[in-house]
Amino acid sequence: MNIAILTFEGFNELDSFIASSILNKVQDWNVKITCPSEKVTSMNGVTIDAQAPLEFANTADVVLIGSGIYTRDIAQDETILSRLTLDSTKQLIGAQCSGTLLMAKLGLLNNLPACTDLISKPWVIEAGVEILEQPFIANGNIATSGGCMSSEYLATWVMVKKSSTNVAKSILAYVAPVGEGEQHISQCLSAVEPYC
Repeated sequence: MNIAILTFEGFNELDSFIASSILNKVQDWNVKITCPSEKVTSMNGVTIDAQAPLEFANTADVVLIGSGIYTRDIAQDETILSRLTLDSTKQLIGAQCSGTLLMAKLGLLNNLPACTDLISKPWVIEAGVEILEQPFIANGNIATSGGCMSSEYLATWVMVKKSSTNVAKSILAYVAPVGEGEQHISQCLSAVEPYC
């Protein structure tokens, strides 16, 4: 199972690192921070090496698109967007916050309602997308989420769709705050299971 976490210049660390950390706990899954350049720097100044080039996403089983402070610029940059040929009939594709704008620009939403964060909401609406006031929605192989911590919902959705609810429960129990395991698992599953 190959999973690409699309991570661009100015990225939000919570989007990329939380999803990557959770999904890497599933045995035999190959999760890569996937970038358009060899290095990218986060919105808070953390510079990382790409684990795979952007094109890795084109053949990955799962693609998650994170957000960042330069997403509006990236959404207009054909030199970056043209490197992506994603296919929701063959791949699970999810986006978080301003990553939803990139999904719209790539033609992946096809009139589906979506979720995003409050800052990105006007831009995504401008791209012709109906925005829902909720943290997560999925339709078939397409999912969107809104809010930094909703990366956990995207990861849970991927685990349930590509492995099992039991695997998701086990990994969520591992990452949950001590003493809040059952509540944490229930919250994550209740957000995504209606769409699985």
